[in-house]
Amino acid sequence: MSAPILCWLRRDLRLHDHPMLRQAADSGRPVIPVFILDPETEAIGAAAKWRLGEGVASFANTLDGIGSRLILRRGKALDVLRDLVQETGTDTVWWGRLYDPDAIVRDTAVKEGLRADGCEARSFPGHVLFEPWTVETTTGGPYRVYSPFWRSVRNREVGEACAGLRKLSTPANWPGSDALDDWALGAAMNRGAAVVAKYACIGEAAARRRLDDFLDGPVDDYAEDRNLPGIEATSRLSENLTYGEISPRAVWLAAMAQRAEGRGGKARDKGLETFLKEVVWREFAYHLIFHFPHIVTGNWREEWDDFPWRGDSGDAEAWRRGLTGEPFVDAAMREMFVTGTMHNRARMIAASYLTKHLMTHWQVGMAWFADCLTDWDPASNAMGWQWVAGSGPDAAPYFRVFNPETQAEKFDRKGTYRRTFLYEGQDEPPEQALDYLAAAPRSWRLGRDDRRPEKLIDLSEGRSRALEAYESRKG
Repeated sequence: MSAPILCWLRRDLRLHDHPMLRQAADSGRPVIPVFILDPETEAIGAAAKWRLGEGVASFANTLDGIGSRLILRRGKALDVLRDLVQETGTDTVWWGRLYDPDAIVRDTAVKEGLRADGCEARSFPGHVLFEPWTVETTTGGPYRVYSPFWRSVRNREVGEACAGLRKLSTPANWPGSDALDDWALGAAMNRGAAVVAKYACIGEAAARRRLDDFLDGPVDDYAEDRNLPGIEATSRLSENLTYGEISPRAVWLAAMAQRAEGRGGKARDKGLETFLKEVVWREFAYHLIFHFPHIVTGNWREEWDDFPWRGDSGDAEAWRRGLTGEPFVDAAMREMFVTGTMHNRARMIAASYLTKHLMTHWQVGMAWFADCLTDWDPASNAMGWQWVAGSGPDAAPYFRVFNPETQAEKFDRKGTYRRTFLYEGQDEPPEQALDYLAAAPRSWRLGRDDRRPEKLIDLSEGRSRALEAYESRKG
C-alpha cells in the first residue's frame, strides 16, 4: 500500500469524471501524476502543441491546489516510465486509453514492455463515451455510416460520472520533474501565440463554465443557429474535449439532464437533440479511426486513389493564407489563424473550396488544419476532410460542391462573419481582423492598406472542372 501508482496523463487533464484518477485515489496509495513529452506528442502541429502546453500548465496548477503535483518528463514513453518505476519503487502504471493509430502502437508497446518487467500496466476508458469495440452492427461488425450508428447509441446508458477529486495521497518523496518552460511548446507559433492566447479557453473550470453557458441559452436555438458563423451559437467545447479538460460523458449527462427536465418547449428539445448528435459525431470519428486506421493516411474509399487531385501549389498557399479572393473562404482561414478554431460551417466551405474548386488533395488541407487548430483532433480532422472531399465514409457526394457565395448569402447574410475577419476595405476593422496582421508571418508581407485579392478561379469554372473530373472517374 505504500508503493505509489504512476498515473500517466495524456488527453485527460481534469479532476472530474476521471476513471483512472478516481480509482487511484480510492486505492489509498500515493499517486504520482505524470505527463510525458514523447516523440508522438512532439510531432503534433504548432497550434495544438502550444495549446497542449497551456492545458498542462493549467492542470499542474489544479493539482497543486489539491496538494499534489504533475511530474513532467521528456523522452520515449516506455523509457521514461521505466525510469520512474525504478526511481519510485513502484510496480503500477496506469493511463487513459486513446484510439488513434499512433497512440495504439505506442501504448501497446508500453503495456508489453512494462508487463515484461513485472509491472501492472493498466489502461482505463475516458476519452470517448462508447469504446469503439463495444458498438457493433446487428451482423457484428463496425458501423460505416453515421445515421445507424446514432440510432444504435442514442438511448444507450453511459454510466454515472466519477466524482470529482478533492485530494490525492502523496508519496514520501517526489521524483524530479522537467520545467515546462524548458520544453518551449509554443516555439513554432512565433508571434502568433500571443494572438491565439486571447481566444483560448483553457482548463477544466473554464470548460465547465463554457458548457453551463451554452446549456443556459444558446442551445435553445442550436438546431438552426449552429450554421451561422457570425454569432456565438455553438458550445465551442471541441477545444476542451481535445485535451480532456471536460469528459464527453459529463457533456452528455448535462445535456440529457436538461432534456429530461422538459423545459423550453420544442425548439429547446430540438436544440438538445441536435447537440447530442454532434457529440455522437465525434464518437463516430473515433469508431472509424479505431476500426479503419488507414483513414488518417489514405482515402477511406480506395476507388479514389486514382482521382486527379493536385498536390501542393501556389493556389493551396493562397488558400492557407486566406487570400483566395472568396470572402467566406478567406474569413474562415483567417479565423483559424487568429483564434485557433474555425466554425464548423466555415470548415466545410473552406475544405470544399480547396478539394473541389481548386482540385487539391484533402491531405494538403488536413495537414494545414493540423498545424493551425488548437482543437485539433486526429479522428475528427481525418473524417471531416474525407467527408467533404467525397473519399471518406458517410461522405457527401463529390458532386455536392459548396458554393462560397451562395453559402455566404444563406448563412452570413449581413456579412457579419466576413467583416469580423477581413480587414481589407474597412475604415475601422474589428480587433479579430487586425489580429490576423499581428499573427501572420512577416514574410507574408501583409499590410493594413491591402486590397482584397483577385479570385483564384471563377466559381462556375471550378465547379465544372470538379464535376468533369468526377464524371470521368466514374466512366
